[in-house]
Amino acid sequence: MNEKEKLVFQLIQENPYLSQQEMAEQLGMSRSALANMISTLIKRGEIIGRAYVLPEKNQIIAIGGANVDRKFSIVGNVQLGTSNPAKVSESVGGVARNIAENLGRLGNHISLLTTIGDDHDGVLIEQHSKAYMNFELVDKLKDEKTGSYTAILDQHGELVIAMANMSIYNQLSPELLKKHEVILQKASCIVIDLNCPAETVQYAKDFASQRNIPFVIVPVSSPKMVHMPTDLNGVSYFICNRDEAETYLNMELTSFSQYEKAIQQLHLKGAKSVLLTLGENGVMVGHEEKITHYKAMRTSQIVDVTGAGDAFVSAFLHGVLNNESIEEAVKLGLISASKTLQSDKTVRMDLTKQNLSEWRNL
Repeated sequence: MNEKEKLVFQLIQENPYLSQQEMAEQLGMSRSALANMISTLIKRGEIIGRAYVLPEKNQIIAIGGANVDRKFSIVGNVQLGTSNPAKVSESVGGVARNIAENLGRLGNHISLLTTIGDDHDGVLIEQHSKAYMNFELVDKLKDEKTGSYTAILDQHGELVIAMANMSIYNQLSPELLKKHEVILQKASCIVIDLNCPAETVQYAKDFASQRNIPFVIVPVSSPKMVHMPTDLNGVSYFICNRDEAETYLNMELTSFSQYEKAIQQLHLKGAKSVLLTLGENGVMVGHEEKITHYKAMRTSQIVDVTGAGDAFVSAFLHGVLNNESIEEAVKLGLISASKTLQSDKTVRMDLTKQNLSEWRNL
């Protein structure tokens, strides 16, 4: 055992009924980091089930994608049929994972439920993520490759071709969720992305609805809208962009009056609150029979749009789950999205609850 593990082990010996929160505070670490350490000790057989291992209440659970993104930027003109010199960048991604990291950095207790391979990319995701979220619900599959997205860009940054290996998410089945029902039923909120198969999204929606757990659907892309449930009854927050709404509703959206009509249709399908994100045009929010348009934050020097949508979702959920009004929560989302646009990282490295509060007051 390393030094931190020894300290955890000693605390458990002295009082096996300490909560994880109490232990984390005494050791000066995050509760997510402590939970991952306890999980490691259990797997190694150093400790066995005790009172503090019982499912904790009031944690957010994010279900969906966790993958590695790679970009190859070709130097010079693209030459097909031969080798091209290129620069490569690598980062961890996945909508559910990104949302979990954002929420974790904002001080929320969150667990990620996903599938990764027992491979290099799986290790990379865990190393980057586990300081901000509980990894106990992540299923490592020996015979599958961790999800990955590889983009080839020309010298102007335009996409030449992209390859996505996401077949591992077929293993995100209702049966996998059923293994974790005891933990899921204690959740303060369940967030799911559409990397999950349609039957898994339906199962999670019904599970949350039956237990009055706030439930959030966040689409990944227009093609993934085929994974949407037929109705939105039991969905607390449906957060999508214009293209995704067009695909789901089979209607063209080109004006604010059409945006309002789309939100009304989504309400009729059962969603309690609808957030339609419109990029530089802000967001339209339908809540309690009222539809409101919020302008986007003015953003100078946009560096990379990657992750801005996930930042909006996360900061908005952080707000509503911490007793902010819908209006204030939307403003937090727009602020976080704007700050993420100014970063070359998918999740801002300096994102904290305190910084978000300070950005709001600027």
